[in-house]
Amino acid sequence: MKSTAVAPAKKTPIRIAVVESDPLRFVGFRALFDSEPDFELISASMSDIGTLANVELILLGNRNGQNLFDLMASLKATRPDLRIIVTGSGMDEETILKAIASGAKGYLDEAASPTEFVQAIRVVNQGSVWAPRRVLSMFIERVSAAPGRIFPAGRVSFTDREKEVLEMLVAGRSNKEIGAALGIEERTVKAHVAKLMRKVGVQNRIALSVHAITHSLVSAK
Repeated sequence: MKSTAVAPAKKTPIRIAVVESDPLRFVGFRALFDSEPDFELISASMSDIGTLANVELILLGNRNGQNLFDLMASLKATRPDLRIIVTGSGMDEETILKAIASGAKGYLDEAASPTEFVQAIRVVNQGSVWAPRRVLSMFIERVSAAPGRIFPAGRVSFTDREKEVLEMLVAGRSNKEIGAALGIEERTVKAHVAKLMRKVGVQNRIALSVHAITHSLVSAK
């Protein structure tokens, strides 16, 4: 009896645009992601972005002579669904915080290792936020110092399922991992996360996690 080999499932491609990059930098990124067959990399100008409907993720360099926040606003106006990772060298914590508050889904120092770049892209592609631990710590400290200014006052009630999702979200689990652990579909997890964000009045997962930690909505591990 002849055995038939089962082909491994092909990963869904992650289409990444490197925006306003010099040619050498783009070649560097290409080499960096050479071992990731599901990464599809293109070089693009700001004016191209509106026409690149199949690109989901942007690597945006913070270069001298450009206003990072103007560029981000233009990108978001053209494609609100874009996931932007800002790359830079020696950016201070305040600027990184401001970039995330302005809609970036991540920040990576250009000196980061290839492994870190790949990990960051995968995490952001799954809907999470990637930032240096010191920046997240600063964010949490600020929210802890004045939570009333950032989040609405009063307690919010959650269903048991929402509490389970929130616990795992705070632990840094992706939608896919949460779905697998709870035996529910990834799109159902997304719906729970969206409802949780509406309930507490925040715009992204990082703010939701911070809110949960500072308001003791999840049990301490």
